[in-house]
Amino acid sequence: MCVLEARDGTEVGRRKGRKTLNNRWWLAVMLLFLVIAGCGEGKVDRGAADREDIVIGVGWPLASRDEGLSTGVRLAMDEINAGGGVLGRKLRVVSADDGGSVTEGLAVAGRFAADPQTVAVIGHRGSSVSVAAAAVYEKAGIVMLTPGSTAPRLTESGYRYIFRMIPSDKRISERLVQYAASQDYGKVAILYTNDEYGRGLANAFEDRGKELGVETVDRVDGYTDLGDLTRLVREWRTLGCDAVFVAQVMPQAGVTLADLKRAGLDMPILGGDGLDSEQLANMTGNAAEGTVVASIFDPTEGRDDVGNFIRKYKAKYGEIPGKWAAQGYDAANLLAEAMRAAGSARPSDIAHALRQTRGWIGVTGSHTFDDSGDVTDKPIVLKQMTSGAFQYLKDKGD
Repeated sequence: MCVLEARDGTEVGRRKGRKTLNNRWWLAVMLLFLVIAGCGEGKVDRGAADREDIVIGVGWPLASRDEGLSTGVRLAMDEINAGGGVLGRKLRVVSADDGGSVTEGLAVAGRFAADPQTVAVIGHRGSSVSVAAAAVYEKAGIVMLTPGSTAPRLTESGYRYIFRMIPSDKRISERLVQYAASQDYGKVAILYTNDEYGRGLANAFEDRGKELGVETVDRVDGYTDLGDLTRLVREWRTLGCDAVFVAQVMPQAGVTLADLKRAGLDMPILGGDGLDSEQLANMTGNAAEGTVVASIFDPTEGRDDVGNFIRKYKAKYGEIPGKWAAQGYDAANLLAEAMRAAGSARPSDIAHALRQTRGWIGVTGSHTFDDSGDVTDKPIVLKQMTSGAFQYLKDKGD
């Protein structure tokens, strides 16, 4: 869970999120070096042909924020194994709960790195966790494929084994800025969480907005109480603000939207993929009405493969799959396809095959990876909360 850091009441404090590092981050960095030191040089012959099973790890906040990721992975693996596996071998999933914590995420990464059978990890969800854990997987020579971490920094280190199958903050923000411009929202206030995800999304939105004529008139990384937020809302009105962009994740974002309603906000709200949750309406009542958020899965688009996935998932688990189930399903199938293309389960071969992937179609859309490990062509769809439920907007972008 993300925790808002209170605004310190100064203009400097409003923008401190771009550069501030706190003591907890330094503690995580120190722990990271200790974990990496214990992972060796990645010389284990992972995925060698004499291994009975091909082990894929799942590192995710399973108890608190799973939301179908693990069941999507298992559905795909069950189907793959029922069809004979990959390269004549069964896939085996090993799941670990990272608690959404950098510290626990590093511990999970260390355990996967210590297992010579683990060739790839599907994870993690939080950007802060993934950025830290990526160095462990890279050192150990394990492929990391994240379905959920959007921070640009994750793929900016020149890593060979790190891949992202969700659009980065830059692409998500670009889509939202385009929407803001189309609605004539010329002035926007940003309310964000001062962590890897919140900063990255806020920075990307502000920077892209400058290019497309959407001005950030205020940027705040938190509020102390309802009175403080009420004063902010009044200030935004004075500044001529047209909309508010919330760069947070659930459940904190739900609390923020409810508070904004109580503070008297009467302008449109935009949100990144962190607000893309069915919990939003449940937590906020009508406070989220009209909110527009970014997503990467549209179960209503009518494609046969999407319909088949939804039917199979519902038959097995008794519910309609959301974006995380779809991402988990695609992640497992994408790794299996990379192994088939490479003719090998060795991580170096999997990584090479992923980097060469062009237009692989999963239930969440097309997947093409660039040299840095980013997916470049995955569609971003927009959803609007209408009468307590998300409705997909006709203009899907990208």
